[in-house]
Amino acid sequence: MEFDPELKYRNLPVVVLAGRPNVGKSTLFNRLLHKRRAITDPTPGVTRDPVAMDAFIAGKPLRLVDTGGFKLDRDGDEGLDDLVAAKTLQTLEKADLIILILEAGALTREDEEFIEFLRPYRDRLLAVVNKTEGGRLESEAWNLLACGFERVWMISAEHGDNVGLLENAIIERVDFSRVEVDEGKRPIRIALLGKPNTGKSTLSNRLTQSDASLVSEIPGTTRDVVEGIFRYKNRTFQVLDTAGIRRKSKVTEDIEYYSVNRAIKAIDNADIVFLLIDAQEGLSEQDKKIAALAHDKGRGIILVLNKWDTMPTVKNTFQAVSDHIRFSFGKMEYAPIVPISGLDGSGVEKLLDTGIRMYAQLETQTETAALNQALEGWLAENPPPFGPRTRFKIRYAVQSSANPVKFIFFVSRPQAVGEPYLSYLKNKIRKTLGFSQIPVAIELRPSRKERGA
Repeated sequence: MEFDPELKYRNLPVVVLAGRPNVGKSTLFNRLLHKRRAITDPTPGVTRDPVAMDAFIAGKPLRLVDTGGFKLDRDGDEGLDDLVAAKTLQTLEKADLIILILEAGALTREDEEFIEFLRPYRDRLLAVVNKTEGGRLESEAWNLLACGFERVWMISAEHGDNVGLLENAIIERVDFSRVEVDEGKRPIRIALLGKPNTGKSTLSNRLTQSDASLVSEIPGTTRDVVEGIFRYKNRTFQVLDTAGIRRKSKVTEDIEYYSVNRAIKAIDNADIVFLLIDAQEGLSEQDKKIAALAHDKGRGIILVLNKWDTMPTVKNTFQAVSDHIRFSFGKMEYAPIVPISGLDGSGVEKLLDTGIRMYAQLETQTETAALNQALEGWLAENPPPFGPRTRFKIRYAVQSSANPVKFIFFVSRPQAVGEPYLSYLKNKIRKTLGFSQIPVAIELRPSRKERGA
């Protein structure tokens, strides 16, 4: 079967990168993907959750997974090291091929223990020695053959030495017979955003019916963007579980800085943002800033009141909370508010139903004739101001794009159109044309008549 990098495939073989901390797993992951996807940093233990991406390597598609480092000493981080190790071992069980990454030089106790642990997987194991750029420490690396490996691959993930040979070796060891072209609709892409500890990973695991994301009471557990796929009502969803976003003044570590940047960048790759808000804490200024980022990019936004199961069961509680949010955050009056519990699953179906309706609005394209017929009614209902400096005429309008939804209005004097009238037009677009739950953008351009004047 010939594979086309422009197509999507399913039933991909899974190739897992594993090893102790700081041997270069994430660097190799990025090298094989030909993009910076995983966070790399000299600090040991940066990667925690397994990070998976579809890759096209040596002309073949596969699922590439970067894992957290395997540690012998797991005393720190209040049990987080044990969670990372357990998650890594679960990932290895599902692997079609395991790339064991070792660092050039003498084996450590952690290397030796991990090699011993991997003995049952020898039939799907490939040993790689990293950081051998320019032949560095290659003579010591050959001693690894004494561990029972038939061959050891010497590479430099950072500089690219021998990575092409490794790619060919990976392809030779993997079975592609089950791979099929995925001809279905592309997934609805959901980004889970919010402050730390609002339950993003718990919700992600519930949606995907997995434990792909680490769940811990420790704020900042998630660092990379963790992706998952699930089906609901004959639709495929892709969920992006992101790191919690704190105020800029509180981001002190380089690792957290990159985690937050990845979380914000996830907005670019999403159709809809589920903004998780702790129901007891309520809407914060940081939540408003996150929502504003999504709004400016034209993404659908659902305000998700998570941990609703902890709220008092008093009549009209939801109405009171919703009214408070609407009052304090008028810019998001169009965004649906949905109460859920990621822990027990209540409200999750309603959340997904809302997401499906919102996606349909994002993909809606209005015919130009219908738009301009509606525009005539809007102008008659509320004519533009008539004054020497405020006067303008709207000639016609077109919808220039869907998802994000954007309209272009051709105007006699674009500079005279004030923000109140723009808000009026946006509200009319939402109410009249079926965009009630999503942000819409308007671009003003001089009409041809005025440009030619």
